[in-house]
Amino acid sequence: MEAQPQDGPWPKLEPIRTGLRGRCPRCGQGHLFQGFLKLRDGCEVCGLSYDFADPADGPAFFVICFGCVPAVTFALLLEIWLSPAWWVHLVTSLPFLIVTCVLPLRPLKGWLVCSQFFFKAGEGRIADG
Repeated sequence: MEAQPQDGPWPKLEPIRTGLRGRCPRCGQGHLFQGFLKLRDGCEVCGLSYDFADPADGPAFFVICFGCVPAVTFALLLEIWLSPAWWVHLVTSLPFLIVTCVLPLRPLKGWLVCSQFFFKAGEGRIADG
């Protein structure tokens, strides 16, 4: 059952608060996601369509820069310095990679989508002189 869009003034909600929690950027109540990373078509509370949202590869870029590089560096240094058995990597490097690379994807995607709404982001256009 979908809610009907409600008219009226909406408060300006900070993208960091709504996005990291996976909430609607307009009302802060509805959900952004249908599944782990798939965006819903719209908010079930206020009726906002999420057609504006296109975070593209933004979440993956941030995870690669700030999650994958340190995690892989840790795994490589562990191998170089200690040359442990394969199971040591299985219980140290693998969980570290999952925590730093997979878990941040959803909050980062939510933050980017909510930031697009908050700042009214759109396609770039060349202004006529």
